[in-house]
Amino acid sequence: MTTGTGGIWGRGEAYERYVGRWSRLVGREFLAWLDVPPGSRWLDAGCGTGALSELILRLAGPSEVHGVDPAEGFIEHARAHVTDPRVHFSVGDARVLPFDAGSFDAVVGGLMLNFVPEPAIAVGEMARTTRPGGRVGVYVWDYAGGMQFMRRFWDAAAALDPAARELDEGRKFDTVANPDGLRDLFTGAGLRDVEIRAIEIPTRFDDFDDYWTPFLGGMGPGPGYVATLDEDGRAALRERLRSTLPTDPDGSIPLTARAWATRGRHDG
Repeated sequence: MTTGTGGIWGRGEAYERYVGRWSRLVGREFLAWLDVPPGSRWLDAGCGTGALSELILRLAGPSEVHGVDPAEGFIEHARAHVTDPRVHFSVGDARVLPFDAGSFDAVVGGLMLNFVPEPAIAVGEMARTTRPGGRVGVYVWDYAGGMQFMRRFWDAAAALDPAARELDEGRKFDTVANPDGLRDLFTGAGLRDVEIRAIEIPTRFDDFDDYWTPFLGGMGPGPGYVATLDEDGRAALRERLRSTLPTDPDGSIPLTARAWATRGRHDG
C-alpha cells in the first residue's frame, strides 16, 4: 500500500507511523466502492506493508491474495504481520508482474502508482494480469491539495526554503495524482468503464508531537527532507508548523486527507 520502488520506502514500521494509519481508512472505502464479488482471486501490486492485502482478507472474502512489492523490508513486515493462509507476499516490480495473463479477478494498487518510475507500464501490467471482465483499481493521495498534513508540511518548508518546492509531492506527482492523469493511464491501458471518485477521510492528530514525530522517521519525501536539515533548520520548520497548523482547544490538530480512486474493467 505504498510505492512501486524500493528506494523511497523500505522500513515497514516507519511507514506505518507516517501514513499507514491513514491509508487503512481510505482502503476500506476503496474496497467497498470497487465491489468485487467474494471468492475472487486478488493481486495487490505495490503492496508495501500489506495493509491493503489485510483489508482485502478481512472485508472482501477473497479465495486468495498475492502481494508484490520491490522493497524487501516491506515484504518482511507484511509476512510478519499478515499471516492469513490465503495470502502470499513476494518481492517484485509492478512494471514486470511475475504472473501469467488473466491470472486474477481483481488487481489493485494502494498509494503506490505515483512512485512507479513508469506508471503507464505498471497499469498495463495490472491490466494484463486481470482476467477478461475483471476489475483493476488504484488510489493515490491528492498531494497537490487534499492531502492536508503533507500539504501543510510542504507549504511551511517552502516558506523557509524555496528549494523545498522541488521536493514537494504536489509538484513531483502532478501528472499522476489527479483525475485526468489517472483516467489517461487507465484508458491508455485499454481498460473500460473507467470511473474516478474522491475519498476523503479525517486525519486528526492528538497533539503537535503526534503530527511532527512521524516526519523524523526518514522514510518518504517529507521525512527525507527533514533528515537533510541541520538542528536550526529543523527547529525553524517545527515552529513554523506549530504556529500555522489548526489546533483545537484540547490541543488536537483536525485535518483531512483526500485520495483519488480509479476503477476500470479489463475486456481481455
